[in-house]
Amino acid sequence: MSVIVTESPISEKDMVEQAERALADISRVREGVGKVIFGQESVVERTLVALLAGGHALLVGVPGLAKTKLVETLGVVLGLDSRRIQFTPDLMPSDILGSEVMEQDENGRRSFRFIPGPVFAQLLMADEINRASPRTQSALLQSMQEYHVTVAGQRYDLPAPFHVLATQNPLEQEGTYPLPEAQLDRFLMQIDILYPDLDAERRILLETTGTSEARAANVVGPERLKEIQTLIRRMPVPESVVEAILKLVRSARPGQGEAETDRDVAWGPGPRASQALTLCARARALYDGRLAPSVDDVKALAEPVLQHRMALTFAARAEGMGVRDVVARLAKAL
Repeated sequence: MSVIVTESPISEKDMVEQAERALADISRVREGVGKVIFGQESVVERTLVALLAGGHALLVGVPGLAKTKLVETLGVVLGLDSRRIQFTPDLMPSDILGSEVMEQDENGRRSFRFIPGPVFAQLLMADEINRASPRTQSALLQSMQEYHVTVAGQRYDLPAPFHVLATQNPLEQEGTYPLPEAQLDRFLMQIDILYPDLDAERRILLETTGTSEARAANVVGPERLKEIQTLIRRMPVPESVVEAILKLVRSARPGQGEAETDRDVAWGPGPRASQALTLCARARALYDGRLAPSVDDVKALAEPVLQHRMALTFAARAEGMGVRDVVARLAKAL
């Protein structure tokens, strides 16, 4: 079986040793998060996969499903410098990026000094991101893609690692601004958060309504997270997985010879989706204790990686079809 390696190769022994250490750390992180977040194993897995892959994630769910709690817990467990921005319609770009202020010294000389905004964090929680105006939403675009911001013509680098975990309520439409496709594409995954099952909700009732409540504890640090992210980028990818990713992404685009896609899909995912699938498949493999991704990883990640990078035709929507239905059909064909 041929494999594709995108970084300088390392010996198999070194890879196994590094992977074993990473697995131990990831296991401790999962255990730390599990003490605070009950149930929602799939959500925790996908969110951690996005962070291990070095990307951003959009958490979509109705109020009360612990979206904010999950982000706060991850910040503590991973030892990241975390900030939170509550997006509102009157929020301005400078409230996110920071601004320059004029100062005067004892000699009367005046100069500008840049005061960094909350975006200068290792883990930024963008709460209810669709409540801010497009002008403010666009302030995050450069930081999410380029990992630096420009204020008054001056470049300011963001700390590393840098991740954005944004939350969005799918029910509220009044007073909200839908995220533009360009910004949605910057999110590695869209993670849908559903209601917890019966056992998880029973545990939530018993453990969060008493006098004491479980609190997260730090497990690893940002430098260790960066090391694991580098290891993931050096993991070999079987050629069969590369071909499955290309087949899946290209079959989701109209005009590629897929009759059902041509009928149902208005526009499909770009190359960034293929990059996201490759990184996330590697991260999921390591998360599960494997040294290389498989086609099953691609199938499992198809929905969160592709659903926000596609749009259906009016006819498909009129028939009650959803993007998830199309993605599920395409993933099943792999």
